[in-house]
Amino acid sequence: MQGYKKIIQKFSSGNILVIGDLILDEFIWGDVDRISPEAPVPVVWAKRRSYMPGGAANVANNIKSLGGNVSVIGVVGKDHNARVLVSELKNKGIDTRNIVVEKSRHTTLKTRIIAGHQQVVRVDWEHRDTINGRLNDKIINFVRKNIHKYDGIIIEDYGKGLINAAILSEIISFARENQKVITVDPKEEHFIYYEGVTCITPNRKEAENAVRNIKIKDTENRFKINYDRLTSDKDIELAGKEIMKYLGLESLLITLGEQGMCLFEDNGKITHIPTVAQEVFDVSGAGDTVIGTFTLALSVGANKLQAAKIANFAAGIVVGKMGVAVTNQKELIERMKSK
Repeated sequence: MQGYKKIIQKFSSGNILVIGDLILDEFIWGDVDRISPEAPVPVVWAKRRSYMPGGAANVANNIKSLGGNVSVIGVVGKDHNARVLVSELKNKGIDTRNIVVEKSRHTTLKTRIIAGHQQVVRVDWEHRDTINGRLNDKIINFVRKNIHKYDGIIIEDYGKGLINAAILSEIISFARENQKVITVDPKEEHFIYYEGVTCITPNRKEAENAVRNIKIKDTENRFKINYDRLTSDKDIELAGKEIMKYLGLESLLITLGEQGMCLFEDNGKITHIPTVAQEVFDVSGAGDTVIGTFTLALSVGANKLQAAKIANFAAGIVVGKMGVAVTNQKELIERMKSK
């Protein structure tokens, strides 16, 4: 435990750049005591509203809560939701100077209506169109000029239009040239563009979909897996090894919910890491916690397995909280001590 404690206590020396789709998570909290006479749906008696950073903003929030230094790059609209999101990030001490305001887009909003402890419905407002070349160039040029300031880069790909082939190609190249940690929370259809990164962190469903997408686009028939349902440990191991080989990754961390995680490393080692979650109330944002914690740990000198184990504990904490949640160094160290 002592070695892990030292890594966690070094988090304040890590400096991470998060690039990706910014989302504002809105929560409407209330109670249900009747069914609507208009349709067979519950009537929620709303009592309060709260906001949390989501998507790439939530990754940044996780890193900041763990004591790391973090800047975020993303695109928002010129609207009320953008002002709320930027204000939330500033209040948490996250560097927002490189968030781009684009009048032609609106800020992505996900509204969750919660009755008691149960989510009743989620409503999404979003753009999915790819950003224009001008914004692409602006982001690429910023990373080129400032990459020396960061220990690690996280690409948070929610498929909302910011992350595209051109941005990925340039930023991955910069990171490798400058020997920086670069990790990706992936979108399945973009998997072929993640070649050569430090790590990608798909969940089981994303890994299954990635297998399908890679097979479709594998014109040279280099991808050998002939199935796309990862139901057993053997399935996951075979698919993981093929993804590692096909994309030339340093590592691959597949999150498996109640079954924990599976870490693949480029030395051929495969490690199954069991879950440490004590209770599960809400899995919203757990993947953001994993990639944020994993990357921060790598940036301060942890090896891949140490970083994955710390990330597993962090995820185990946040799923035991209601809503999109974060953890901190003290909470993380105490939970790791108890195991």
